[in-house]
Amino acid sequence: MSAPITHVIHPFAPLFDKDSRVLILGSLPSVASRKNSFYYGHPQNRFWKMLAAVFGEDIPQTIEEKTQLCRRHHIALYDVIESCDIRGSSDASIRNAKPADLDQLLSHCKIQTILCNGKSAFALYTKHQQAKTGLEAQCMPSTSPANAAWSLDKLIGEWKPAILNALAPLHDEH
Repeated sequence: MSAPITHVIHPFAPLFDKDSRVLILGSLPSVASRKNSFYYGHPQNRFWKMLAAVFGEDIPQTIEEKTQLCRRHHIALYDVIESCDIRGSSDASIRNAKPADLDQLLSHCKIQTILCNGKSAFALYTKHQQAKTGLEAQCMPSTSPANAAWSLDKLIGEWKPAILNALAPLHDEH
């Protein structure tokens, strides 16, 4: 039996500070992420393993460690959907999506690059937000366990150059 369709309102704030330069957008927090009140909370999601590998750091375990990893490397996290009807964590079941307001984030930091974690996030960003923000996004392979065709090494191989190239101008300033 599949999960019922429920109306979900994004349960937590975007993660950013004034030094954030790269915005990584998911679609909507998964059931596990909503339960944990933080991004990429499903134990099989490879996001934190990938991000730690990009920067050669230990995999963060706590919300505080995850927050500090992002802040140290000028990464902001949010999602493209503010609310929607969804079955469990299935992006394919998303209906009646209301886009998140990215202005609050974009007006407080200097985002230079937007990376969308998966095709759903990219499609929703392109449809609802790109014209408003004026920033093109890059579609990255999803770190979700549902994207089983991509190994962790393959994900790192795609994400690492995208993130490091986006941060290169920042490193050139130092």
